[in-house]
Amino acid sequence: MKNDHHDVRREYHGGPLNRADLNPDPHLQFSKWLQAALDDNLTDATAMSLATSTTDGRPSVRIVLLKAHSEEGFVFYTDGRSQKGSELSANPQAEVLFHWREQERQVRINGRVSPITREASLAYFDSRPLSSRQSAAASEQSAVISGRDALEAKVAQLGSEFECPVEWGGYCLVAEKFEFWQGRESRLHDRFVYQRQGDRWEIDRLQP
Repeated sequence: MKNDHHDVRREYHGGPLNRADLNPDPHLQFSKWLQAALDDNLTDATAMSLATSTTDGRPSVRIVLLKAHSEEGFVFYTDGRSQKGSELSANPQAEVLFHWREQERQVRINGRVSPITREASLAYFDSRPLSSRQSAAASEQSAVISGRDALEAKVAQLGSEFECPVEWGGYCLVAEKFEFWQGRESRLHDRFVYQRQGDRWEIDRLQP
């Protein structure tokens, strides 16, 4: 092939991740790793790749920001008219991926997604900076527009008095499966998967 990247590689030097290191609760294990990323001031530590798909199996992925998490789920916000909003409406299954490159760690979380309450969405919307609220109110996310000038004109027309679009709001992914990945030398990475079994989580080591 014309553009050959077979020689682009690096060695991983992460410390070991053993079964004994893991919290029995994957939510607590995730909180531990996320806090470590925040404590190290990693850029966009709360950024996650969100994968959705159409009902006929066509996938799409993009990066969004985690805004809250607990045993109840993982919350992010978007416009329901966007591609991801439309796909989640038709097929409410998704997966998110956190990648903390500097720590050579990844976490995958799979589960079912549903909208949060309108009251919770409005509370977050009202807490955002004015410019962020204007952008959300002016943009019909994922729709075609003639140019950036037209988009900026829509923002300018809003002024400072406007309402949150009814289509905009939060979504919560309720986890059914977690995978924790720690990079190791010679590609012998440490991988552990948590899968819900009734009211408990079963943990297994996966081959790299």
